[in-house]
Amino acid sequence: MRRDVVEHDPAAAEPGQPDRGVTPEVRSVGRAVWVRLAVLAVVVAAAVVVALVVGLPDVESLRAGIAAAGPAAPVLFVLLYAVATLAPLPKNVLSTVAGVLFGLVPGVALVLLAALLGAAGAFGLGRLLGRGAVERFTGARVARVDELLRRRGLLAVIGVRLVPVVPFTAVNYAAGLTAVRIRDYALGTALGIIPGTIAFVALGAYGTSPGSWPFVVAVVALVGLTAGGAVVARRSRRRGAVGPGPGAT
Repeated sequence: MRRDVVEHDPAAAEPGQPDRGVTPEVRSVGRAVWVRLAVLAVVVAAAVVVALVVGLPDVESLRAGIAAAGPAAPVLFVLLYAVATLAPLPKNVLSTVAGVLFGLVPGVALVLLAALLGAAGAFGLGRLLGRGAVERFTGARVARVDELLRRRGLLAVIGVRLVPVVPFTAVNYAAGLTAVRIRDYALGTALGIIPGTIAFVALGAYGTSPGSWPFVVAVVALVGLTAGGAVVARRSRRRGAVGPGPGAT
């Protein structure tokens, strides 16, 4: 009676064991995106529950108070946001607050202005402080940003802003160390952050109407941007693990 002999492939992963071709860094990217998506889902669900069950402050009253404060309110908001951009703080919370206080269109305009001011300030500080200080502040991300911006310039800036594989603040400081032109940096930043800015501001502007189409579109857009960033990061790190291929950046 013949028995089939199954040869053991040492390269094949054992059942229940992680894929040996995937580095721990790559696996961490996958875990990170699931964590981000889970946090986003929890935040949205909590907002819906609060809006439908507990109730929220009257948004119109809040906006009336902001309007009564005159030009001081938007100016202070822009300054606060710009200063927050210089530190590794969660700016998206402020973007959502802008939607609550100022509405969609004014909120988007204020956030874009503030983000650009903060990005320009960090860019200048990066050039002033030098690589040593920036690397202590942002870690190994500087080398990745340096390589991207050196090869692709404007397109690279748009890409890292649109699909944020590197944190906003880290890009700001690291870009100051590269040869990217300030014009390309500013234009790429402005174009790249528009979709995410609109989405986060819309969450605040329409948070009291979680069933409205602007709110739903904002949530879908944020999920898409988060997932897209994870996919790009995972692919780039896979390439880095085996060495860049032809034309890889």
